[in-house]
Amino acid sequence: MSGGKHGRISGPSRVYIMSVTEGTGFHVMAKILLIEDDEDLAQMVVEWLSFEHHSIELVYDGREGLDRLRLCQYDVVIIDWGLPQLAGPDICKAFRAEGGITPIIMLTGKGSVAEKEAGLDSGADDYLTKPFNMKELSARLRALLRRVSNTSSNILVVGDLTVDPAKYKVTKGGVEVQLLPREFALLEFLMRHPDEVFSGDALLQRVWHSESEATSEAIRTCVKRLRQKIDKDDDSSVIQTIPRVGYKLRAM
Repeated sequence: MSGGKHGRISGPSRVYIMSVTEGTGFHVMAKILLIEDDEDLAQMVVEWLSFEHHSIELVYDGREGLDRLRLCQYDVVIIDWGLPQLAGPDICKAFRAEGGITPIIMLTGKGSVAEKEAGLDSGADDYLTKPFNMKELSARLRALLRRVSNTSSNILVVGDLTVDPAKYKVTKGGVEVQLLPREFALLEFLMRHPDEVFSGDALLQRVWHSESEATSEAIRTCVKRLRQKIDKDDDSSVIQTIPRVGYKLRAM
């Protein structure tokens, strides 16, 4: 995280302040979807939560955010109230109506009791008024993660390869495999779609969300590292390259 122990990013009308502390107690690395159109605030939240070892996916408009919710599974969703294409409360209502149970934190500059009530009634589990301290966001995330820590983990299994998203744990033949956050995110995504082929652009949109990392070379490097960690020397790779098309995870 840049800027030492304290950092400031100025938005159009407010300054958001963050500070780093230790000894935060309960901590689980979570997969988080952030839907926020204020680019300064969004980048600050991504930087902060990445520093806390969470895996963050960022989108800037409501319609794409709802599409992402329908496609992938997350531990927590952070949604801004006022978004282009589709407002935060409308995302919550649509997601809950479709059976979505992922915990949601609503971010907004609206601070009246009636507005908070409307946000919570739309399906949000918690409500954070802007401007806010990043430590408070972290505390609210930990509280939501505690609530769901004993629920079903939706373990993914393909052959002898197992991914437990709730515990961020991967095993191959019963032996735990240590993965970096991006490797885990890519493997989890492919395991949710076995035998489906995804182009490089599709993987960049769904797994990579930082422009500095979003390159074809980033995909190739990540796939190479994954293969080294989960494939046996005498096996063909579980992650297959489809020439001139993309990649798929081979169902076994």
